[in-house]
This record gives sequence, structure tokens and C-alpha cells, in this order.
Amino acid sequence: MHILNIIFGATNETFYEEFAKCMQGEFDMSMMGELKYFLGLQIKQTKDAIFTNQSKYTKELLKKYGLETTTPMGTPMSPSTKLDKDENGKPVDEKTYRGMIRSLLYLTTSRPDIIFSVCMCARFQSNLKELHLSAIKRVVRYLASTQNLGLCYPKGVSFELI
Repeated sequence: MHILNIIFGATNETFYEEFAKCMQGEFDMSMMGELKYFLGLQIKQTKDAIFTNQSKYTKELLKKYGLETTTPMGTPMSPSTKLDKDENGKPVDEKTYRGMIRSLLYLTTSRPDIIFSVCMCARFQSNLKELHLSAIKRVVRYLASTQNLGLCYPKGVSFELI
């Protein structure tokens, strides 16, 4: 919470100094200019706002699972999708599915638009079927068309997540 107070309470001039002090107190690090990448988040700072996203991580995720040339989807999950145990479905590799879930959960740091879909899929971790893999791949296909989305924190506006 202290970091958020620094981000939203400081001027641009003091922001870097306060943020550096806070981070140096927690981690062994040094400041080498404007913050552009931090713990997997890409950060773009302007005089009016701070924008964070994980487009680089998203591209790596698409490549890792062989979906970089996939057909993009307009939504992360169809409203008619009903995930259940699917007792009669064809089994799939649990290791791949769990890896995708882990990667997508990390991505929710800057992508609240996928949280519901990823959490729905995360409920199924054993005895996985093609239905479950298809649902999680749809989330990844949605990311293919929305790689540059992220969170914008405008200066001078109180931080309230609704």
C-alpha cells in the first residue's frame, strides 16, 4: 500500500526518489534511470499517467504454447460456456494445462479482464478433458488480439478499484 501512496501522492520529481528508497529498503537494487520494466511489468510513464502492461510476457506465452499464429478471439470466454467435469470427454495433458493456468494467473496482474475466465478454468486441475483445454486456449487466443491492453493510473485521480 505504501507504494501506491508514493505513486499517487508524489509529484513526478519526487516519485522516482521515493520509489527508489522504498524499493531499495525491500530489495538489493540500484536505480539506473526511468523505470520501464519491473517484475515482468512494462511501465510507461508520462506527465499525466503511468501505464502498465505485460505485452512482452503475453507474446512469450503465445510462443511457448504454439499459439502465436492462432485465430484471435473477441472475448476470453463465451457466455454460453459451461465448464463441468465432462466425464465422457477425451483426457488431455495435465502438465500443459496447469502451466497455462499458472502463466495466465500471473498475467492477471495487469489484465483484470481475464480474471473470471482464468479462475473458471483453474477450478479444474485434475482429470482434465478437451473441454477444459479448449476453454483455456480461448483465453490465450483472446490475448493474441489484445496484447497491448493494460492498466492506466492517471495522475491526480484517487485510486479506487471498482
